[in-house]
Amino acid sequence: MPWQKRSWLFRVTWPVTHYIVTHAFVFVAYAFFHFLNRTIVIGRKNVPREANTLLLSNHQTMVDSFLVGICAFFPRSLIKPNIIPWNPAAEENFFSNPILAWLAVNWKCLPIKRGRKDVGAIFKMSKALKSGTMTLFPEGTRSRNGTIGKARGGAGLLILENRPTVIPVCIDGMDRVLPIGSAVPRLFKKIHVYFGEPLDLSQYYNRERNREVAQEIMNLVMEKVRQLQAEIQALKSPKKSYQRHRALRRESL
Repeated sequence: MPWQKRSWLFRVTWPVTHYIVTHAFVFVAYAFFHFLNRTIVIGRKNVPREANTLLLSNHQTMVDSFLVGICAFFPRSLIKPNIIPWNPAAEENFFSNPILAWLAVNWKCLPIKRGRKDVGAIFKMSKALKSGTMTLFPEGTRSRNGTIGKARGGAGLLILENRPTVIPVCIDGMDRVLPIGSAVPRLFKKIHVYFGEPLDLSQYYNRERNREVAQEIMNLVMEKVRQLQAEIQALKSPKKSYQRHRALRRESL
């Protein structure tokens, strides 16, 4: 874990600092998503509260992981802070200086070397996943226009190794809140976060653990994420909005 290379004082105080730093940010983020924008959450009941749960989402902005974590687990995380998901994060972005690195560790970020071979990445993520939940963005990059791209196979290897409960997640509207290249978020936008039902991937577990099988798993996952996106688009249709909201039992964040 990230704190294992830190001093004994850091390790002793980490549970307290993690709780304070994380929830201070959560309250600010909650106000941003709820009051300054409108976030609609669908399918929150599909997300387990147990360890070894993997949330796989499309990717639109650098703050997507906070949005997914808040929508899935807040306010329950006030009582059970351990359910806040781990978030693999680019080392060059979130661990570039001591202050940012300290904040990132308290946000439960795992340093991953983006664009380079990180031999220990799967091991670090496997260890974290066994003790909690995790959010991953299989595309590996943010979408510029909201379309869902092809997934990379790394998350599939993680699934083959740990056999977690896999929840497909679709985010819609964050590309309009914080477009790539924009430093200032936009306000009064509508955001959707859709948590799908757990996927049955048992058909892959008796096959070889290789990149081909891992890629097959991720292709299936991203196809499900695209289906969720299509349901969100149907939900936004003026003629069907009311009926779709009732059918999906909309939950407002």
